[in-house]
Amino acid sequence: MTSVPEPDERLSLVFSALADPTRRDIVARLTAGDATVNELAEPYDVSVQAVSKHIRVLEEAGLVSRSRDAQRRPCHLQAEVFDLMAKWIERYRRAAEDRYRRLDAVLERMDAQEGPPVEKTRTEREEAS
Repeated sequence: MTSVPEPDERLSLVFSALADPTRRDIVARLTAGDATVNELAEPYDVSVQAVSKHIRVLEEAGLVSRSRDAQRRPCHLQAEVFDLMAKWIERYRRAAEDRYRRLDAVLERMDAQEGPPVEKTRTEREEAS
């Protein structure tokens, strides 16, 4: 029996699995519906065994599961993993937005303190050139 990884470890597995473009493409294709390894392997110029290894990595990350349907073994996308990723991303997105809001407030205060821009005289402009 395999143990369930901690959330941080699970996120690392998910992001690591999605670092490969073939695996991202497999995940994208599974959003349209379940498919067998053979069906998933069709568009690639690699062996079914190579695609099967990609599926195994996605399974270990919790992104994909397989079931048995008579002679078929379809792969299913596990949507709850995307909820975990979205929560993680949202937390850091909010933190970044808060920083930008604070920066905007500081810049507005600085602009208000400086007052309106003062037009330079012709002599000052010439000296600056």
